[in-house]
Amino acid sequence: MRSRFLFYDGGASAISKVVHQLNEEIRDKELRLIGETGEQLGIMSSDDALKIAEERGLDLVKISPQAVPPVCKLMNYGKFRFEQSKREKEAKKNQHVVEIKEIRMSPGIDIGDFNTKLKNAQKFLADGNRVKVSVRFRGREMAHTDIGRELLKKFAEQCAEVATMDKAAKMEGRNMSMFLSPKAGK
Repeated sequence: MRSRFLFYDGGASAISKVVHQLNEEIRDKELRLIGETGEQLGIMSSDDALKIAEERGLDLVKISPQAVPPVCKLMNYGKFRFEQSKREKEAKKNQHVVEIKEIRMSPGIDIGDFNTKLKNAQKFLADGNRVKVSVRFRGREMAHTDIGRELLKKFAEQCAEVATMDKAAKMEGRNMSMFLSPKAGK
C-alpha cells in the first residue's frame, strides 16, 4: 500500500490511498499471473497478461508487488473494492470503543451524593467503560488525604461485584485517583 501526501506548514496530510496497481499502471517486464478462480496461469509479460484480462472482461490487479516476479490476479476490481468496503463497515459496526468515564468527588461528600456517583459509576461499568474515580483536595484538605483514600477504598468495595480495580488510589498533585474496569464476565 502506498499513500500520496500533501506537505504544507511542516506537516503531512494523506490525500488518497493507492491500494493496488491496475491494468495499464503495471509496467513490470514479467509477472506471475493468477486466474480469477485462483489457478496459476504462469509467468508472462505484462502485455500478454493485460490481453488475457481484456479477453475475459476482467481487471489485471497487482496483489504482491514485492515478490519476484510480482504477482498479479485477474478479478473484477470494482466488485472487489465494494465487498472490501462492506467488510470494513461491518467490522467497524461490531467494534466497541472503551471510553474512560470520570467520577469526581471531594473528601466532604455526603452519603446521598456518594450513592448517586456510585450508581453512575456502576452504570458506566455495566456499559463496558472504564471509570476513573478521583477525589480533589482543596486548601487544608491536603492535610487529610487519608479521608480521600478511605473514600476511594469504600467506593471500590461498593463496585466490587461489577468491577475490578486496575490502579489503586494514587496521589497526583491535588487529586487522588483510581481506575476501575468492568469484570470480564460482564
